[in-house]
Amino acid sequence: DNKGAVDEAIKSAHHVTTLELVNNRLIPNAMEPRAAIGDYSMASDDYTLYTTSQNPHVIRLLMGAFVLGIPEHKLRVVAPDVGGGFGSKIFHYVEEAFVTHAAKVVGRPVKWTCSRSESFMTDAHGRDHVTKIELALDKDGHFLAIRTETYANMGAYLSTFASSVPTYLHGTLMAGNYKTPHIYVNVKAVFTNTVPVDAYRGAGRPEATFQLERVIDKAARELGIDPIELRRRNFVQPNEFPYQTPVAVAYDTGNYQATMDKLVEIADLSGFEARRAESAKKGLLRGLGVNCYIEACGIAP
Repeated sequence: DNKGAVDEAIKSAHHVTTLELVNNRLIPNAMEPRAAIGDYSMASDDYTLYTTSQNPHVIRLLMGAFVLGIPEHKLRVVAPDVGGGFGSKIFHYVEEAFVTHAAKVVGRPVKWTCSRSESFMTDAHGRDHVTKIELALDKDGHFLAIRTETYANMGAYLSTFASSVPTYLHGTLMAGNYKTPHIYVNVKAVFTNTVPVDAYRGAGRPEATFQLERVIDKAARELGIDPIELRRRNFVQPNEFPYQTPVAVAYDTGNYQATMDKLVEIADLSGFEARRAESAKKGLLRGLGVNCYIEACGIAP
């Protein structure tokens, strides 16, 4: 039982760092608002939808099967150049169905364009997690377990991929670049009175990285260990690939130590204190932040 192993590791750990975080809700606000044109051919009984979509194939599938009740070959979806989407134009929106159906009813093409205010109130939003994360470490600063509890806002009703973002896409990346033997992720998807929340700019993966890297930084401060050194101690090593994480996915290859070496070199870490002192003379604050992450491309790390 993964939960049981995590609970036991946290209970017996030399040190446990706890952090509560809010990953605030975001509005995508693409340069070009959503727009759609529906057309219907009475001669062939075919529909054509022109829409500013990132995923016309999903739109054709969902509209054909669940809205219009027609075979896919009876609906052609055309996605022209899109003026920004960032995830918010992957989903199926009701206006696409309205203009397509209306075109048949009125016997002529029907066009709709979303205003900026309407975009704010109807485009799917992103993030909106409230999280408590615990990181257990041994006396040498090695990670033993991670336990995270997250409330993920779904909005007033489900969007197309909403529930998969805080669960699969978020939970399966909670191992990050590190060797953590036991991980337990508990996500509660909740309905609220907001706009639906769905995939946006990373879709679950940034949320996982945000909480994991933040709790590592806090643990480093509490233990008096350099944050870079703490990360190095817990990286999956090059000779340990392929590496199976406790959260389903396996990593085929990587060299995180070499990447960190390059980061330290490019950032001129040894010269940071001198730069900070120079900034202080001008009444300015200068900080140094480090972040490591695994990205899932094509639903694979």
